[in-house]
Amino acid sequence: MNLLRRLTLGVCCLCGVSSVVLAADAPSGKQRVYFGTYTGKSSKGIYRSELDLATGKLSPPVLAGEAVNPSFLAIAPNQKFLYAVGELSDVNGKKGGAVNSFSIDAATGDLKLLNQQSSVGAGPCHIVVDRTGKVALVANYGGGSAAALPIQADGKLGEASSFVQHKGSSINPGNQAAPHAHSINVDAANRFVCVADLGIDKVLVYRLDPDKGTITANDPPAASVEAGSGPRHFAFHPNGKNAYVINEIKLTVTAFQYDAEKGVLTPQQTITTLPEGVTDRKGMSTAEVQVHPSGKFLYGSNRGHHSIAIFSIDPATGKLTAVGHQGQGIKTPRNFGIDPTGNYLLVANQDSDSVTVFRINQTTGQLEPTGSTVSVGTPVCVKFFPLAK
Repeated sequence: MNLLRRLTLGVCCLCGVSSVVLAADAPSGKQRVYFGTYTGKSSKGIYRSELDLATGKLSPPVLAGEAVNPSFLAIAPNQKFLYAVGELSDVNGKKGGAVNSFSIDAATGDLKLLNQQSSVGAGPCHIVVDRTGKVALVANYGGGSAAALPIQADGKLGEASSFVQHKGSSINPGNQAAPHAHSINVDAANRFVCVADLGIDKVLVYRLDPDKGTITANDPPAASVEAGSGPRHFAFHPNGKNAYVINEIKLTVTAFQYDAEKGVLTPQQTITTLPEGVTDRKGMSTAEVQVHPSGKFLYGSNRGHHSIAIFSIDPATGKLTAVGHQGQGIKTPRNFGIDPTGNYLLVANQDSDSVTVFRINQTTGQLEPTGSTVSVGTPVCVKFFPLAK
């Protein structure tokens, strides 16, 4: 054991540290990042880049795997496979969008298509993999439905093993005349699935059986938000006791208490995502919402206003307090991602074909520009993949 290692161990023992991470055991200092896109002149599919955790700089993105409109992505828990929705009108002659499975080259990060299945409903827009890696769960915006597809041992997808059609409407005739499932999320215990449906102003809750690959309505089956809100994306708090949905139409966030034993969401607060004094909301809508890994902050994206809204979270109640906005270098922030270390937030600027990196102030939650921006054609989704040392 060299001198530096002995001294480091000695200091840690004196400080009462029970588990020690030495420099030799530290991560490589980089995170791979995958970007889902809408394909066209400037995009051919899913792109990959590397984020330097010391500088916040992104490497130039390269094409990882070709696909048509792979807008949203999910990575399997074993980190061997990546899944992507494909916003198509039919798959192999069957109505419904696509769900694609890819194997991940551990060395390069390149993707190889394994197979493709129908999402059953039209317009799949969001996907997650359950915590056991046994099932992929998809929200179909166009069809207003949710589906579960079993994942085989080789990473390929089976045909949908469960499908639920939403019903109803709400007060906004433009985009609430029918159901529009916009996101799907699994709770920490892998027992319940929450689906935010913009068209019916509800977050529906389903019981998940990953072994059977099924989702079934919970009791109660949903939590409602204010009529005309348009719930879009959803996020659980790391404490397992709170959750949040961002409302696309009214540009608000609703905070819930969450009963993890019963799968029950109870609304407790709704707060605007816009700064005070903004009265003309024409052309504005929200998109993404995420909780910081520390549980101290929540972030939401404003399209049209071209900003990321920043909130602090009360550790006792889970309620939100607005603490600021960041708009530098942001245009139509369709999505963003917070790296697993909690140090950086990457914004996918759909209308400027770019991804911009911000450093997160760990005390205030404020977003500080790093000066790093890379070109990605019509970016829609940001997903991180840890790199081995």
